[in-house]
Amino acid sequence: MGVKRCLQTGGNTLNLLTSILTILSTATNYWIRQQGTYSGLWQECNHGICTNMPCQNTLAVTAACMVLAAAFSVISLGIGMRIRCQEGQALRSRNAVLLLFLSGLLLLIALSVYTAKNAWKPDVFFSWSYFFGWLALPFSFLAGFCFLLADMIMQSTEAIGGFPVCL
Repeated sequence: MGVKRCLQTGGNTLNLLTSILTILSTATNYWIRQQGTYSGLWQECNHGICTNMPCQNTLAVTAACMVLAAAFSVISLGIGMRIRCQEGQALRSRNAVLLLFLSGLLLLIALSVYTAKNAWKPDVFFSWSYFFGWLALPFSFLAGFCFLLADMIMQSTEAIGGFPVCL
């Protein structure tokens, strides 16, 4: 297996991790916890009774960015799998790279806004859903770099393909 294929496989694996972690982080209610309560982006649970969160601007920005990041990650996973599985065609991975970097940027915005809103509250502890979001961030950028390097290798191979030099 060549370097390009290894980078594409690694990019798809990291992208799969990004997708799973982002979806789990967005869908679950364990972003912060206090004494007897825990809450996420959508609901707040107090001693096992969950209610919908009241509308707040910072929470809406965080939720929107997380949903978009999850969607972009899943779409780029589909693009990456298509690139990896169709060996005969020279498919470029620019769209996957763009979506992965955009997903990482949206994750960074969402988590930074949420952190700035809740970091100063007393007796508030961030929980595993929140940390899954932060864990997805480097995976998104690393997957994007894998696809970017694979695309650069493909471009260089196409550029020197017409030369009569054996490399």
